[in-house]
Order: sequence, then structure tokens, then C-alpha cells
Amino acid sequence: MLRLINIAWVEVYMLSNQKADTVYLNGNIYTLNKDRPEAAALAVKGQYLIYVGDNQGAQEFIGQDTKVVDLEGKTVLPGLIEGHMHYSRLGQRLLQLDTFWKPKEEILAAVQAEARRMPHGRWILGHGWNQEVWPGNEFPTKEELDAAAPHNPVALTRTCGHAVWVNSKALELAGINKDTPNPEGGEIFRDEQGNPTGILTDTATVLITGKIPPFGEEEQKQALLRAQSELFSYGITSAVDAGAGVSDIRLMKELYQSGDLKIRLYVMVNTGEDAEIYYQKGPETGLFGNRLAVNCVKFYADGSLGARSAWLLSEYSDRPGHFGSPRYTGDILYQLVKEARQYGFQVATHAIGDAAIRQCVDVYEKVLNELPLADHRYRIEHFQIAMREDIQRIAALGVIPAMQAVFATSDKNMAEKRLGTERIKGAYAWRKVIDAGSIIVNSSDAPVEAVNPYYGLHAAVTRTDLEGNPPGGWYPEEALTREEALKSFTIWAAYGQFEETIKGSLEAGKLADFVVIDRDYMTCPPEEIKDITALMTVVGGETVFTQTTG
Repeated sequence: MLRLINIAWVEVYMLSNQKADTVYLNGNIYTLNKDRPEAAALAVKGQYLIYVGDNQGAQEFIGQDTKVVDLEGKTVLPGLIEGHMHYSRLGQRLLQLDTFWKPKEEILAAVQAEARRMPHGRWILGHGWNQEVWPGNEFPTKEELDAAAPHNPVALTRTCGHAVWVNSKALELAGINKDTPNPEGGEIFRDEQGNPTGILTDTATVLITGKIPPFGEEEQKQALLRAQSELFSYGITSAVDAGAGVSDIRLMKELYQSGDLKIRLYVMVNTGEDAEIYYQKGPETGLFGNRLAVNCVKFYADGSLGARSAWLLSEYSDRPGHFGSPRYTGDILYQLVKEARQYGFQVATHAIGDAAIRQCVDVYEKVLNELPLADHRYRIEHFQIAMREDIQRIAALGVIPAMQAVFATSDKNMAEKRLGTERIKGAYAWRKVIDAGSIIVNSSDAPVEAVNPYYGLHAAVTRTDLEGNPPGGWYPEEALTREEALKSFTIWAAYGQFEETIKGSLEAGKLADFVVIDRDYMTCPPEEIKDITALMTVVGGETVFTQTTG
């Protein structure tokens, strides 16, 4: 990585003595460069910024063939970085039934319409339902889907990605009945007679998903490109794919080689067989002009709070005797993390509940004590419900929490029921994390939440949902400043990928990744942050999205 960056700086030094390909003037530019936080002009040569400063200084980079763009006072931000999402899955979801936070009746009507359109026996798939926004907050049942689609197997993934709602046809194809045991790390919901109700969580979902025919390669490529278009439309220029397989990465490489894939992806390899293959290959960084890196391995310590599969130290307040679903024993997670360390990979572990976080911190600490690594940048994905002492411990260890601001405003009507009034004080506790000395990598976890980064920035700053509730914010003392929130989607997110020297801020020598937006993020009323619209997105000096052309 250091060699790559040094070469980049040599290239930029040579380019700085030449005329620019494009110069942007008259902008309101927030650079996130502490030495020059604001600017009016940018000059781009190839993939790189060769000048960031005032309009007058930009004139020397304008030659006969230089394109000059008048920004007309519009606000420019560094290209936004989606710090934790499921890139391939987002693209696939965009090609499936959209059930995102919709009323149950609307979802069932959509399933029924799909069943009428499809031949008998073909799977109906969708994503995004959330029982917490329905009257009564009860999980749905297989009988409801049976009535809508009696002849087609149906599998609808919950918004969190950790539960699936299926009909009887799907259960039959998967061979699931009252005698089927719960797999370790998952649960088959059952009625009083022990019959499956149609809800499965975490590892139990594999019993269903393993029966669903996979996307063909052309469909998968279409999904990857569909996800790219979606991200570019919001000004997202880089993303972390938090769990991909070898076949996914191969298709990404083919699309990069053909020039169709332009977004910058930092890929976490799935644990298991995919990780073992990559351990033999070794980390990959800087591929295709710094557009692809495969440098991290992803583990799971628990599930989600909404599905009550997040692993807690104390029982759920709204389900006595239930603590959630741990994925590994401490010894197994230790062996997995140690193996990744020995092969030179960064480690990221999904941990939402305080028991999962405690286990994760204990394991990281043990591995790093045995095999010291000063700049490890190990991550905990979500870091949602933490004990105060563990907030302090990750700061001391240099472990990076990759959090989702939108989770707080989405979960606020459910979280306190799950956790109680005391434990909630350590949940979604961004201010405590920052004040302890950590940075935060922010994200949407799309398709769990909408990928729109301005929703995340709004939630981080206001602690309110899109309707402005609750007035004054939900535990507003945990809010971030606007600058902190923006850093969590840019330079801090780049740091979480070992790429802060090439992206995440607008400086001469860095990649020319930026977004032009329709209002001033730093000064607009806070309730308007969610309404920000991307007007133009630039990746490596190339305009990849404009509002008029898409």
C-alpha cells in the first residue's frame, strides 16, 4: 500500500507542472483538509487533484484544452464513502420485490400480484419488511403468505437481514417441520404446538436461502451495475462491501476490466471457504487504479436487535430468559481472528449486542497481545449496544467502530423495549465513542436501510427520524457535530480502509472524487440535511452522474 501511495504522489508531482484536464471554479468547497478547510476551485489531471484553492490560483492550470466548469456557488464535498453495506445484495434487492418498511397489507398485495404473474413453483423474493412499523409490532406468519401465494415459495428478508418470512411452500421445499432442530446461532420460530410459524433468524435462514436458485452470472453483473448507479446518484464514490465471496469478487474484476465498474470498492471476504482461498492469495490493494481492494475478512458474532438475535449480557427486557444468538464460542472466534492476523488481513466482526461486543474486544485484545501489530485497524461492525468499559477499551486498543446513524432513528421505537431504560444509555452512543477517543465509520448497512447518505448525516446530527421525531432528538446528547458526521462518511471511513492518504478529503495529490450538492450542508437548517440532493458525482476526475442525465 505504501509503495502504491508513493507512486501516486510522484505522478501528481509531475502532473502539477502541467495544465489540468478540468478546472472547477466558484465553488463552496468543504475539503476536510485541516490546513485548508475551505476552497473555491479544484484542478483535475487524470484521476488526481493537482490543485485545491482559490479561483486566482487555479488560473495557471487552465490551458487551451482545459475544460472549465463554473460551479456557480454550489457546495462541493469529498466523495462520500459508504462505510458498511452489502453491495452485491443491494443490487440484487433492487431487482426484487420492494417491501421496504411497507404496511403488511401492501406487501401481501404485492406478493399476490407477483404470484399471479409468475409460473407456479418459481420463488418470490423480496426484502425490507419491518414488523415494528405495523400495528401490534407482531411478527408475521406463513399463513398470511400462503393466502397470497399458495403455489409459489416465498422468502421475504427482514430489513435487518437477519430474519426471513416464508410461506408453507418454502418450508416444505427446505424440509423444515416441527421436528427440525434450531441450528446453532439461529432460531426457527414456532407456535404453541411446535410448528414453524414462518419466521427464521440468522443461521436458520440458510435452511431457506440454500434452496433458492442463485442468480446467473449475467444477472449478478446487472445487479453490481445497478448498485453502482444507485450509489452514484447520491454522491457515493466508494463503498465497503461487508461480506463477499470469491465468485462475487471475480465478477467485480471482470466488470472493472471491461470499464463498466468505476466505483471504488473495499471488499471484506466472507469467513469460511472464501476466506481460506484468499488466505492463499493474500491481500489485494490498489487494483484497477485504486478502485478495488480485498484486504479484510468478515466474521459474525451475533444477529440483530430487531430479530432479538443480538447477543446480550442480560436477558431481553421484552422476552424474559432470552439472550439472543451467539455465533461462536470465544475459543472459535479467537482461532478465526488469529488465522486472519497470521495471513495479514484486517479483521472486521459483526457485533451488535453487548455480549457479542465484549467477546469481540476480548478476542481482539488477546490476538494483538500475542501477535502485536501497531496499525491493525481492526473493526467492530455496528457496535450498537456497548458497555461503557468496552467503549473505553476499543479506544485504547485502536479498534474502529463502524456504526450506522440511521439505526438509531429507525430503532428508537423498538430499542428501549428490547433493552430497558438503563441499558439503552450505552446503545447508539456516538458521543461517548468520540469522547473516549475513537473515530466512527458511518454507513447505512444497505439494503438494511436506504443507502441515501444524507439520511445518515441527518440522523447523526439531529437524532430524529425523517419526520422530525422525537422533537429535540432521541437521546440528543449522543449527537455528532456536522463536521464529525461528515468525517464519518469521508476521511474517517477512508481511514477504516487504510486509504486516508488517497481519498476522503480534497487535497492536491489525492484522487479526484467529489460530489456537488444542491445546498450548503454546513449551514442549511439541520432538518433539511435529509433533503440534500446530489447534482453531480465525480470519480477519478470522470463525471459519473449528473442530476439531469442520471
